Amino acid sequence: MSSDTPPPSKRPSQPPTRGRYNGLTSVQIMFATIIAIGLILAINFSTRIASSRPLNEFYLSVENEIVRLRQEQATLIAEKAYAESPAYVQQWARSDGKMIRPGEILVVPLPVGLPPTPTPIPPIFDDVQTSPKGPENWELWWALMFDSPPPNLGR
Repeated sequence: MSSDTPPPSKRPSQPPTRGRYNGLTSVQIMFATIIAIGLILAINFSTRIASSRPLNEFYLSVENEIVRLRQEQATLIAEKAYAESPAYVQQWARSDGKMIRPGEILVVPLPVGLPPTPTPIPPIFDDVQTSPKGPENWELWWALMFDSPPPNLGR
């Protein structure tokens, strides 16, 4: 060694004060800041996920209802197409309409064990009066206006 270098001075051992605040280093402060921001973000994301659950359930229920309504629509379209077809008209005419084609005979089955009931013939009444003849309209008005019986005009 050369003699030009001064001998090392002995200083009392002090911790370096640069970069330290209250016993924490700047690396520790940055690490704590990153952890705090990470916790805030994690809490924010977890609340967003928790709040989206009811929306997802509602979305799934709406999707299921859409699928059900599309199936119902397809069924109704098929029924409409059948109701407009000649096959439906022919089926209705033969079952509900009791219609037959030329040359066919309509057969209506009767219940077993019951005798056929004849259709009653309604009685014919000619000039049968069921109630006695009432007073004429002018007689009713006379009684209302004059409080006396109407005059007998040749009855």
